[in-house]
Amino acid sequence: MSTTELLPAPIQKWLSEKLSSQSMTIYQLAGDASARRYYRVVDKDKTWVLMCWEPFVAQDYPFLSVQKHFESCGIEVPAIVAVGAELGVLLLDDLGDLTLERKFWEASKQESSSNFYFKTIDELIKIHDKATYSDVKSTASVTQFDTAKFLWEMNYAKEHLLLGLLQLKLDDATLKELDNCFVSFCEKLHQEPKVICHRDFHSRNVMIHRDKVAVIDFQDARLGPVQYDLVSLIKDSYVDINDNYAQILMNYYLDHAQVKKTKNYSAEKFMNIYELQSLQRCFKACGSFASFMNTRQDRRYLKYLKPTLRRVMHSLLMFPEYKLLHRLLVDSGALERNFETAP
Repeated sequence: MSTTELLPAPIQKWLSEKLSSQSMTIYQLAGDASARRYYRVVDKDKTWVLMCWEPFVAQDYPFLSVQKHFESCGIEVPAIVAVGAELGVLLLDDLGDLTLERKFWEASKQESSSNFYFKTIDELIKIHDKATYSDVKSTASVTQFDTAKFLWEMNYAKEHLLLGLLQLKLDDATLKELDNCFVSFCEKLHQEPKVICHRDFHSRNVMIHRDKVAVIDFQDARLGPVQYDLVSLIKDSYVDINDNYAQILMNYYLDHAQVKKTKNYSAEKFMNIYELQSLQRCFKACGSFASFMNTRQDRRYLKYLKPTLRRVMHSLLMFPEYKLLHRLLVDSGALERNFETAP
C-alpha cells in the first residue's frame, strides 16, 4: 500500500506541515521485533523514515536522548528531522534498506564483508570509548545492566523457552537450583566494569548508506559489560560467522579499542567474561524468539532458535558449575527439534 491513508489523519496533517507538501507517498516498511512501526515518506526526489510508536515527553524520550549523545560523539546515527511527541512520531533521515546482515549474506565468502564489519566495530568503539566518557549524558548514562536486569532476561527466557515452547516440567528443587545458577552468573556479569552498550548491536541494526555504516535502534542503550555488544555482533543470531572470522573481528576490536587498558583486562579474563556474557545474551535471545511464538504466533524467528541454542551450549561447556542448564537443554531435545515445522 502506498498512500497517506496508511496513517491516521493527525499524523498525515503533521507530516504535510513539517515537509510543506501535500503530494507525499507513504510506504510501510518491514517491521522489526518491536511494536514500533516504520514508514518511508517520499516527496519527489526526497525520502525520509517515519517512526511511529506511542505519545511521549520529548525531554524524557530515550531515543532522542541517546541520539543526541551519540551524535555528539561522532557516532553515525540517523539525523532527526522533526519530532511529534504528542503523536508518538519521529521523522528521520532515510538511510536506505541495505543492512549489514544483507551485506554479509551477499558476500562470496564471509571475510569479503570485513570492510563493513570493521567500520561497524569502529562505531562500536566510539560508543564504548567516547560516549561512555563524554561530558554529554543521556538515559544511557544512568540506566544499567545490573543483576536484577540480567535476571529478568533469564527468567523471561525460562518462562517462554523452557516452560513455554519446550514445555519442560520442572519440580521445585530443580527450579530453585536453576534460579541459583541464574543468580550466580548474573551477579558475576554485574560486577564487571561497565561501558555504554548499544544493547542490541546486531547486523539488522547497522545500515550501510553511501559506503558508510550507521547505527539504528539505540534507544535502549545502557551501561553494561564491554562484552555484551561484542556478543551481539559476533554471535549474531541472524548471521553465521565462522570461528576464524569471529577471531578476526575480535582481534580488530581489541587492537583498536581502549578497553583492555582502561578496564585492566587480561586476555584470558576478557574472553572468559565474553563466553559468560554469550551464555546470558544468547539464552535471552532464545527466550525472545520463543516469546514471539508464544504471545503472537509469530513463527518468523523460530529458524534462529536452534543455531542460537548451539551458541548457548558451546558457552555452557566452559562453565561446568552451570551444568544443570546444559542438562535441561539436552534432555528437552531442543537441539534435535525442528521448531519451524513443529505445531
